[in-house]
Amino acid sequence: MTSITPFLWFDNNVPEAVAFYKSVFPNAKVGTVNDFMAVFELEGQRFHALNGGPQHRFNEAVSFFISVETQEEVDYFWGALTAGGGAESRCGWLKDKFGVSWQVVPTALGRYLGDADRTKANRVMQAMMGMKKIVIADLDRAYAG
Repeated sequence: MTSITPFLWFDNNVPEAVAFYKSVFPNAKVGTVNDFMAVFELEGQRFHALNGGPQHRFNEAVSFFISVETQEEVDYFWGALTAGGGAESRCGWLKDKFGVSWQVVPTALGRYLGDADRTKANRVMQAMMGMKKIVIADLDRAYAG
């Protein structure tokens, strides 16, 4: 069976990265981890990782999308992934301390942006554009007008 798995190139810190992700994601599973490479799973998504050195860096062209329902989940993943040297960006995007980009996005955002009433959807889009971490209550207010 053919499969596609993200393959992450780290700068000589694969064991640290895997331990970090295992601490963040409640359903993480670690298959193999050593000083050179790792195979692990986060919320059902398998990853391969390599200690490849500093030649290639992560950038925002590839990110991992975390779909959540509640503000508590947004807050949890936002705080956990930016901890220890991560960086906030805009519109629900962040980088963790390893430089990997993540999007922490409540399902309400997609529902509002997909609304047939484009006036409501545009208000939500404008509200989101002013946010770093997505705040569902602010999206609700923008949607309501």
